[in-house]
Amino acid sequence: MVLSPQDIHNKEFSQKMRGYSVDEVNDFLDQIIKDYQIVLQENKDLNSKLNESEDKLKYFNDLKDSLNQSIIVAQEAADKVKSNSKKEAEITNKEAQKQASDIVNAANEKANRIVQETSKKAKKLAVETDDLKKNTRVFRQRLQVMLESQLEVIKASEWDKLLDEAPTADYEEIENVVSSLDNQKDGGVKSDESDASAADLVEDTPAVNNNAETVIIYPDDEQK
Repeated sequence: MVLSPQDIHNKEFSQKMRGYSVDEVNDFLDQIIKDYQIVLQENKDLNSKLNESEDKLKYFNDLKDSLNQSIIVAQEAADKVKSNSKKEAEITNKEAQKQASDIVNAANEKANRIVQETSKKAKKLAVETDDLKKNTRVFRQRLQVMLESQLEVIKASEWDKLLDEAPTADYEEIENVVSSLDNQKDGGVKSDESDASAADLVEDTPAVNNNAETVIIYPDDEQK
């Protein structure tokens, strides 16, 4: 059992002959009591500080554990966010690639369709142009035939006879000359048209009216 200052103060010693001086012993005990009280107070203070230090140590240990737990949770959360972000990035990348592929495919299909339509139109235009050239050549041939036949009629010798300064015998002779010219004109046109076999392709080309009445312009009375 640990002695207290009060125990030391109340301690009584038996007296014997030739023993220690009571006053000296009491003085010494008083000094011991004072020193012992100081030591006890220091021990109490040290215990109090030790308890405070232990409390602080416990607090910091708990704080350390809490921080470590928080760091672990934060790391797990960061890893989870990183993993989710990576998955979302992969999904977004796949969707973007799919959309880009769909856009490219749609553009290629549209371009191919436009090229095909343009090619068809170009072929159709080429055919129409070729037909137009053929029809134009046919029209030119028929026009050339018609003009040449008319030119042959104009160059016929009967005109010279008709326009000769010698007086015409009578109306019958003039009518015979005109009929001869008409027959020559008809024969020239028919012959030329048989040579131009492609002339039947043009329906709108004006044909020569061989049955039209021939108009004769007589000279003035002065030349009669």
